[in-house]
Amino acid sequence: MLAALGFATIAVLLLLTMTKRASVLVALILLPVLAALIGGFAGDLGELILGGLSKVAPTGIMIAFAVLYFSLMVDAGLFDPLIRGLLRAAQGDPLRITVATAVLTLCVALDGDGASTFLITVSALLPVYKRLGMNPLVLSGVVCLGAGVMNMVPWGGPTVRAMAALKLDSSDVFNPVLPAMGFGVVWVLVASYLLGRRERNRLAALSPQGPVTDVRTADGQERLALRPSGDGPGTVHVPPLPRTWLNIFNLLLTIALLVCLIQEVMPLPVLFVLGFAIAALVNHPTWEQQQALLDKHAKSVVLVTTMIFAAGVLTGILTGTKMIDEMGETLVSVVPDSFGSHLPVAVAVTGMPLSLVFTPDAYYFGVLPVLAETAQGFGTDPAEVARAAILGQMTTGFPLSPLTASTFILVGMSGVSLGEHQRFIFRWAFATTLVMTAGALLTGAFSL
Repeated sequence: MLAALGFATIAVLLLLTMTKRASVLVALILLPVLAALIGGFAGDLGELILGGLSKVAPTGIMIAFAVLYFSLMVDAGLFDPLIRGLLRAAQGDPLRITVATAVLTLCVALDGDGASTFLITVSALLPVYKRLGMNPLVLSGVVCLGAGVMNMVPWGGPTVRAMAALKLDSSDVFNPVLPAMGFGVVWVLVASYLLGRRERNRLAALSPQGPVTDVRTADGQERLALRPSGDGPGTVHVPPLPRTWLNIFNLLLTIALLVCLIQEVMPLPVLFVLGFAIAALVNHPTWEQQQALLDKHAKSVVLVTTMIFAAGVLTGILTGTKMIDEMGETLVSVVPDSFGSHLPVAVAVTGMPLSLVFTPDAYYFGVLPVLAETAQGFGTDPAEVARAAILGQMTTGFPLSPLTASTFILVGMSGVSLGEHQRFIFRWAFATTLVMTAGALLTGAFSL
């Protein structure tokens, strides 16, 4: 009963959001509440929701101040040199911009934290996409692909959970799939090339002469002019960027913040709260300026944080009612005995889609141990099941899942809806898992 109710809740949620029958915010709140009432948990509803909200509260606080911080830095022109460098290298070519997006994401995502990856890459690159008139779904999609592959690193959430759940170490789980991860990185670059080529063709069809854009920098004094050229969609003429003490201060503050984030000097919410307060005081010293800053970016903060708290309602109810646990047991029970020897491949292939159904804790601590035990009964090393799981479960799948708060950071900051994002990039993300699964089979990480 509970398993069926949980699966039905997720299925209806995905159906409503992907078909735009209801907003994600409304669906994330009302559907799990309805499921709890049907399941007979009316008396516990308040406690369940509050438990879910309390778990995502630190993330919501972090995102609120992180959005304010990076919005302030964008306004201050911190990312203008990067934007200019990308435009100069890309020569106004959407294809090159898209590939550069993938490369930047792969580098930034080395810290294994999806939230900070999305905050940094989208903040830096969204102005470029807007200036060229590119589809923001390409930005959210390519960032999704790059961050998904890099989330396999040993200090990333899924791999850590897999090692902890099965009492394995990095040499057992991650090292054997490192070549497969390399296959995934190559595929991300190929996919970004294909998406960029498609975007180049779309913009060329809209404007056969190539994009022509005049864009002012944050201070309104300089312009980036994209003019038609004979060998590409446009040529970028970039005037020199003045360096001031404020530019240098913002750069040093941001570098210090990122180092502290990676080193986990303090909890992430605390770091962003302090970072924003310092940046606001230096960049906008008067009360009027600070109030104007908050007024300007309040909409972005509200859009992202409300989604995160709404997701807390969903996960709180699904976890607190044990629906997630029942769903895991049901999933394992339907695996036929004859399929046992092929379990690693099945886990690898289904891991990415199941990211839309299971939270990482529910899958790695609830489902994975049972799957590993089942595989061991057929003579398969449990480590092979763990390796298979990290090829898709909350790695390539996490930037599409409504069960992870960072997904809403990505879509919220990119200015796209969750349903549009899922429809646009799902098959590309699933293909990433398939490519890495083939790579794992070829390199012997697990057998067919």
